Amino acid sequence: MSEDDNKNKAPKKGLLGRMFGSKSSRQDDSVSDSDRADREKQTPVSDDPGKSQPVEKSGDEQGQPRSWFGRLKKGLTKSSSRLGEGISGIFTKRRLDEEALQELEDILVQADLGVETAMRITDRLAASRLDKNISPQEVREVLASEVEKVLEPVARPLEIDDDAKPFVILMAGVNGAGKTTTIGKLSRKLSDEGKKVMLAAGDTFRAAAVEQLQIWGERTGAPVVTRAVGSDAASLAFEAMKEAKEAGVDVLMMDTAGRLQNKSHLMDELKKIVRVMKKQDENAPHAVLLVLDATTGQNAVSQAEVFGEAVDVTGLVMTKLDGSARGGILVAIADRFGLPVHFIGVGEGVEDLQPFSASEFARAIAQT
Repeated sequence: MSEDDNKNKAPKKGLLGRMFGSKSSRQDDSVSDSDRADREKQTPVSDDPGKSQPVEKSGDEQGQPRSWFGRLKKGLTKSSSRLGEGISGIFTKRRLDEEALQELEDILVQADLGVETAMRITDRLAASRLDKNISPQEVREVLASEVEKVLEPVARPLEIDDDAKPFVILMAGVNGAGKTTTIGKLSRKLSDEGKKVMLAAGDTFRAAAVEQLQIWGERTGAPVVTRAVGSDAASLAFEAMKEAKEAGVDVLMMDTAGRLQNKSHLMDELKKIVRVMKKQDENAPHAVLLVLDATTGQNAVSQAEVFGEAVDVTGLVMTKLDGSARGGILVAIADRFGLPVHFIGVGEGVEDLQPFSASEFARAIAQT
């Protein structure tokens, strides 16, 4: 196609075009302030030790599939079913035309896959199958392929530097994202790998959070550094690093208070923790993991941006994918920020938090 043809080709007017009118406006993926406030006020059951979770049960005991891919596919059912039903509704016994492409773009954007990914999928289909018959399965295969392309570069394992003793992991995220539970599950995994782990209860504002971390410490055999409720979290971080060094600990994981990303003074406290850690080790924290709750949808994009600016996030953990029809948000975040995705969670059990695989996630969400 010539340059003039490209200039004269009318752009598809899908949901994006109707909402924003131009590609340059796509970056505003935020939600309204009231919607954001409502979401951030939620406190999940899983972060309340008073309501015990079946974390010790195996997948079989919970009636879950044995394989990780089986659990992942089941966990992403809400997201994949919505996408699958939408695709089937458009492409059953139908040629691929501009109207169908617009409808598909709408479905993909509404599934929080991100505007750029949605356009790549529709562009790829238009280039090869426009005005031809196409089945829902063929569309799902293209979806899986494009999602994997976005996710493959960010699917990286969490690497522990054995020369850094202790290797310090700082967990960050808003209230209810699942930080404390994630720390407990990672503690179990690292302990099973032969690592000597110590936990620090840096969410000093909530006695429940401290208690929950202590429960995880007992389950995993990891000592837990605590201080009185209301204590300065930065001081606790300093003392925890000192104790970890003296004990010859391999990995120190520190919990932090859930911070609303639009509260600057709370973000400043998180920055203070990092500064204090560097007084003990200029390279600490060696990893800053941002825990994101998939059920918050587009708000997770805002969290990734603001936390990244505040504390130099090194990797992501996406939780609660089993409770959301918005699993596609992981694709949008990966496409926009390029941050490594280390783990994803699709359930309450320890085995339901696993290293992230781009191909498995793509296949599961596309139902291929």
